[in-house]
Amino acid sequence: MAYTGKKHKSIIFRILFLAFVVYIIISLTSLQVELIGRKRELNSLTARYNEINLEIEEALHLLESGNETELIEKTARERLGYYYPDEEVHIDISGQ
Repeated sequence: MAYTGKKHKSIIFRILFLAFVVYIIISLTSLQVELIGRKRELNSLTARYNEINLEIEEALHLLESGNETELIEKTARERLGYYYPDEEVHIDISGQ
């Protein structure tokens, strides 16, 4: 009888160990998926950061050149969608 008790404990230990290993594998896989998502988000934010820095550099260049009219016109066109009354506007709808 003592032998079956040890065998029973050994089986329970193996089942618990296997469950623990499965839990660790699932946890690591979940963390890996989250890490990939965070890296994509970081790349997207880095690209947006670079775009904004370029816009700032352009604006500073226009301000330093002393031509505020050009900066005002550029801002009105790009951010507010303003155009001259007699101007023909072509909008690219291809999304590229």
